[in-house]
Formats: sequence, structure tokens, C-alpha cells
Amino acid sequence: MRITSTGLLFEEPSRASPGYLLIAPVEGDEVFLLDADGQQAHHWQTGGGMTNWSYLLPNGHLFTNERCAEPKGVALTVSGRMVEYDPAGQIVWAHEDPYQHHDARRLADGAVYASFTEFSADEKAAVEGGAPWADIEGGPFGEAIRQVDDSGQIVWEWHLSSMGMDAFPLHGNAARWSYGHTNTVCPLADGRYLICCKTLNMLFIINPATDQVDWRYQNQELGGPHDAQMLDNGHILVFANGLYAQDLHHSQIWEIDPASNEIVWRYKARDNMTSFFSPHMGGAQRLPNGNTLICEGSKGCIFEVTPEGDIVREFVSPYFVQSESFGSHNWLFRARWYEAGSAEITALLAGR
Repeated sequence: MRITSTGLLFEEPSRASPGYLLIAPVEGDEVFLLDADGQQAHHWQTGGGMTNWSYLLPNGHLFTNERCAEPKGVALTVSGRMVEYDPAGQIVWAHEDPYQHHDARRLADGAVYASFTEFSADEKAAVEGGAPWADIEGGPFGEAIRQVDDSGQIVWEWHLSSMGMDAFPLHGNAARWSYGHTNTVCPLADGRYLICCKTLNMLFIINPATDQVDWRYQNQELGGPHDAQMLDNGHILVFANGLYAQDLHHSQIWEIDPASNEIVWRYKARDNMTSFFSPHMGGAQRLPNGNTLICEGSKGCIFEVTPEGDIVREFVSPYFVQSESFGSHNWLFRARWYEAGSAEITALLAGR
């Protein structure tokens, strides 16, 4: 499908959430803060990358992961450099790990992130499942959740292989890039981390104090999930990409109650289920009014739905990037919404 219309395409102001959107065009080198009309309110020049997850800190700074000079691991998805920028675009903190990929979060002291690791020949052979045609040079790699302090020293590290790779093989259609292909490391209020693994179709919570998995949820219908996060009600919101669906491929948003592992709410397209489908990236965010913001990453489309599934706002990114590998696209790995009076926006605007 050729995208012919961009910007704010539709809105019901009485039911939509006014505020700001933060987007980082995939493979681009800029991050944009957009106002309610889709116009630029602020932007930063960054290092770019494929999985260039960016978000605002309470002090109004931008935290982003971007492509380092000599990345290691899976070349397509690695970032390797984590940076905090002030509103003027000056770097105030940075850490480089050439194996870092997909997700990183700034902590009060340092950061936590997903990292590829080097597997031995025996460990590579022990990775079960995956598509046999989908091996890559050097892979499959191992994976770890790694935490560093402000000086860049590793203070905690946990390897996904410790769960038992024989117990959790890769999905049969998954690329054998790495064991898990983690795309989310979400800090929880109690110090634990919520993790999302694409090729295992798995969400789990790891406790750094014990190195134990306190909760695990695996469902093949997640279809290579992204952007898991804990809601205020204790439920977990996740973008279920639908890549490995047994029927027609389509994406959904799931809200899971971890106490029962039941899906208590979901969104999918009402008409033509395949019209909502992002196979390789995407995200969602629960808004204060109860609506859900959805980033259909492979179409550069951000839309807001009510609890009943009504679309009340739709925006398509006008920022296209000319990619050497994928041609011209307006992909978005994720997007985040901020209320006009939030700490992030207030501090950013005051600091410009």
C-alpha cells in the first residue's frame, strides 16, 4: 500500500486526548515532539538507528538509544549507544555497549537495557526451534538484561539462557538471530523488570534481588510481541503483533491480568482484521482518560481508541526515511504521548 496522506487525518476532540506525541522515525537521525495538531513543538538531532526507542524523562530531557559506530550482535537491530540529551540537544550522559539492542531505560543511577552476548559453539547448538533457513552470520547470539551505573560499570546482569533453553524453544517460524530477541525492558515500581521476548512469544518479570523469574506468560498467539508495560491497575499491556498467527495475520493489543493470566481487554480492527497489522514493531500506551494510544509501526500510524474500540484520533507520520535496505518508509518503533501539564513537558518547555 502506498501512503498518500499524512499528518492528522481524523479526530473527535470530545473523546480524544489532547497532548504531545514523541516519535523517532526509524533509521532517521531526528526525534520529534508534536503538538495536538501534529505540528513540531520541539526536535532533537540524534544518532539514529533501526530500533531507536526514545522517551522523555521527568526533567524534560530526552533519553534515546541510537546506533553506535561499531555495533555487534544482530546487525539489523542493534543500537549500542544510550544518550540523555537536554532540551538544547546537548549530551548530559551517555553509555556505549556495542551489544545493546531495542530497549534501554534511564535509571536514577545509570541505565538498564537488553544486550546481545556471544554464545559458544555448544550454546548455539543448544538453541532449539526457529526457522532453519533463518540463521545469520555469528548467530544465534545469547541475550542478557544488563544494568550499569552512571560511571558505566555493570552492577547486575542476568542471562535469558538461565531459564533453560530446552524448556523454551524459539517459535518454529522465528529467525534464529538470538535467544529471545528481547525488545522490552520495563522497570517496575518495586525494582523488578518486565521483559518481552519476540521469538519466544513470552513476557516475564525478573527480580534482580533474587535472579528469579517471578511471573511468566507465554502464548504463541502473541505473534512476536512488543512494548510490554505494567498499568496502574497491575495489569500488563502489550502489542501482540500477530506475526506467527495460525489464521490471517493481524495485530492486536492485549491487556493481561497477571494474577489469572487472562486477557481481560483486547483491541483488534473491527472491519477487515488484516487492516491493523505491524509484523516487526509497534507499541501501545494506556492514557489517563482510559483510551489506548496505538503505534502501528510498519505504517507510521498512531491512533487512539476508546475502551469500546472506537477510533477517535488518527495520525500518520510525514517523516519518511530513505533506507538502503528497505527503500522509503515512515516506520516508527514506538511512540509516546504526554499530557500538556506533565512534568516532562513542563520541564522541557521551561528549559528551551
